[in-house]
Amino acid sequence: MAKTIFITGASRGFGKLWAEAFLKRGDNVVATARDTNTLNDLTAAYGDKILALQLDVNNRADVFAAIEKATQKFGSIDTLINNAGYGLFGAIEETTEAEARAQIETNVFGLLWVTQAVLPVMRKQGHGHIIQLSSVVGVATLPILGVYNASKFAVEGLSETLATEVKGFGINVTILEPNGFATDWAGASAASTTPMDVYQPVRDAFQAGLTDDIFGVPEATTDAVLKLVDAENPPLRLFLGKIALPWVKQVYADRLATWEEWNDVSVAAHGK
Repeated sequence: MAKTIFITGASRGFGKLWAEAFLKRGDNVVATARDTNTLNDLTAAYGDKILALQLDVNNRADVFAAIEKATQKFGSIDTLINNAGYGLFGAIEETTEAEARAQIETNVFGLLWVTQAVLPVMRKQGHGHIIQLSSVVGVATLPILGVYNASKFAVEGLSETLATEVKGFGINVTILEPNGFATDWAGASAASTTPMDVYQPVRDAFQAGLTDDIFGVPEATTDAVLKLVDAENPPLRLFLGKIALPWVKQVYADRLATWEEWNDVSVAAHGK
């Protein structure tokens, strides 16, 4: 049976790839983008199976209106994929107030508004699946991405909490955590701070680590996302790519070792 999938940030990258994959197999897709002209090829190919909506997720009223248009068109929303977002490259000290606020507004508040807007629909129909695009840097950090890391850590905490709140309504939540992929996320879609010379060695080391072999093939993610959407009991978290799990296992081993080393101090701080 065809599902109705609502995808934000569908103009390019993962969002567009996944939208087309759902359309190819016969699902209905509500695809949002700041510029719907980027979706003309899909609307021409799939006609009434796709509803392309202009949307800036930072505008909460427009988000609620988009959800309403989607339900008027297709009657339900089975899956929400909160994909809209971008990367901000720069050391924390370099980041201006405007840059930091814009990053958090889109990556965190934009995701929150869409989540809030779809929840009444999913509660009423008694089922739904909310898929939140986080990142491997939502659980382990990289330098020169400090505010972006922070935005994805926020997505992790918000979404894990959400899962406990809505399970009783028949709504599942999955946090998708891709490692690096060869999309234009680090290109046209990204923003950058004005660099300070003092952080150039950190920036150089970061760039040196971005070798081609660590980046996954974006098209290879479509089967994983289709399986996730079709899963009867989807996981709370899912990595995309082969780099993420080995890296995070080492990060968590280091964290556990530090907590254990300082556990006497921690216990004494309890006071009783």
